[in-house]
Amino acid sequence: MNTEQNEPRPTNSEINPKPTSYPTSEESLDVKPDWDMSSYRPAGKLQGKVALITGGDSGIGRAVALAFAMEGADIAVVYHTNAEDAAVVGRAVEAQGRKFLAIQCDVRSATACREAVRQTHRELGGFNILVNNAAYQMGYENFETIPEENIHQTFDTNIKGYIFMAQAAIPFLKEGDAIINTGSIVGLVGHPHQIDYASTKGAIHTFTKSLAGYLGEKKIRVNAVLPGPIWTPLIPGTMLKEDLQQFGDSTMLGRPGQPEELAPAYVYFASQDGSYSTGSLLEVTGGMPKS
Repeated sequence: MNTEQNEPRPTNSEINPKPTSYPTSEESLDVKPDWDMSSYRPAGKLQGKVALITGGDSGIGRAVALAFAMEGADIAVVYHTNAEDAAVVGRAVEAQGRKFLAIQCDVRSATACREAVRQTHRELGGFNILVNNAAYQMGYENFETIPEENIHQTFDTNIKGYIFMAQAAIPFLKEGDAIINTGSIVGLVGHPHQIDYASTKGAIHTFTKSLAGYLGEKKIRVNAVLPGPIWTPLIPGTMLKEDLQQFGDSTMLGRPGQPEELAPAYVYFASQDGSYSTGSLLEVTGGMPKS
C-alpha cells in the first residue's frame, strides 16, 4: 500500500514575492525554493557518473545537483559569484556520499568553460553529463530602452555560454553520455517584458535539436527541459513587480513550480531511462497556457 502523501506547494500569494536586488542569494529569501528532494526515491540510475551543472549553486540547478547525487553521480557545479550558495549544495551532495566540486566560472568566456570541464574531468575522474543551466534575465517595461550592455549579457550568458560549454565537453563525452539544456516555456510563447531573454530561450531549443543531430552518430544524447514559472532566486531579482505579483497564477495548477519538481526530468534525460530520447524538448510548466 502506498502511504506517500502529496507534498503541499505554496501559491504565489503564500510565497508573497517581493522585488529584490540582482543577484539574489537563495539563502536570503523569506520563502526559500523547495529543492531538498524529500519525496524523491532514487534508484542508482547515475551510479559512477560525473556531472557538471552550470548555475548549479541555486534554483533549478541546485535541485538537479542533489537529485543526480542521490542517483549516484559525483557533482561539479559552476557558479558565477555566490560561493556561499555553492557551499550549501556541496554539503547536500556530500551528505549523499558523493564527491563535490565547486568551480567559479564566467560561462561567457570560452577559455573559462574549457578550464571548468578540464578541472571536472581531472578532479572527479571522468565526465559524462553536462547540464547547461546558467542564465541571465531582466524584466523591462519598454523594449525600446533595454540597455545594449544588458542585451549582450543576456545573449552572452544564455547562448554563448551553452555553446562554449558544449564545445568544451564534447571531447570528453562518449556513447551513452548526455547534454541537457535548460530552455523555457517563454522560448515557445514569448514574454512581452523579457523579449531578449525569451529570444535566447527559443535559440536554445533550436541549438538543442541541431546539436542532437550533430552528435547522433556518436550516440551522445542532447535534450532540453523547458520549465514554466519556477520559484528561484532569479525571479524576485529580475522580474517587474506586476509580473512578480501574478507569477505562476496563469498555470492550470494555479501556482509556481518548485525546483525539485523539475529535477526528475533531468534525471530522465541523463540516465538510461532516456536512452531513446534526443533532440527532445520536455515541457514542465504546470500546464502553462501556450497563448
